[in-house]
Amino acid sequence: MIIQLKNKDTLVIDDYKLKCCIGRNGLKKNKIEGDESTPKGTYKLCKLYYRKDRVTAPITKIKSKIIKSNMGWCNDPNHKLYNKEILLNKSIKSEKIFRQDYKYNYLITINYNTKKILPFKGSAIFIHLTKNYKATAGCIALKKNDFDILLKLIKKNTKIKID
Repeated sequence: MIIQLKNKDTLVIDDYKLKCCIGRNGLKKNKIEGDESTPKGTYKLCKLYYRKDRVTAPITKIKSKIIKSNMGWCNDPNHKLYNKEILLNKSIKSEKIFRQDYKYNYLITINYNTKKILPFKGSAIFIHLTKNYKATAGCIALKKNDFDILLKLIKKNTKIKID
C-alpha cells in the first residue's frame, strides 16, 4: 500500500482523502537540516509513537512504542546518533518527543535518511498531529480524526510517496 501526498495538502489512501499540512518551505528533493521543507521521495512508514498518559493505545498494524518523558530525537548532524531516537542528554542536540503540546501525542516515523544516514540531510521527519493545519518544520501533520483513519489503514509495509 502506498499513501500519496497530493497538492501539498492532501494525503490519499485508497478511497480516503485526508487534509494535511507540510513544511513551511514546501517540498524539496535535496532537503538539508533546518530548511523547514518536507523531503520528496517514497519512504517506508516505520513506527508509531504515542503518549499513553494522554491517548489510548491505538489499533494499528505497525509497530508501536510508548513515548516516555526522557525520549528525544537527535538532530545534531555532527553526532553519531543523528536522526535516531535517543534518551535526552544535555550534551546532545535533540528534539524532545515528550512534548508539552499535543502534536506528538501520536507520531509515525518516516524512513527518511535512516539507512545510510547522511549528516545535514535532515532528521525527525514524522507524521504527527495538528489542530490548525499551520505549516510544519518539515513533517506532515493531520487532525486527530484523520490520523485515526490512517492508523487503521496502514500496514507494516506501507509507504508514503511525497512528490
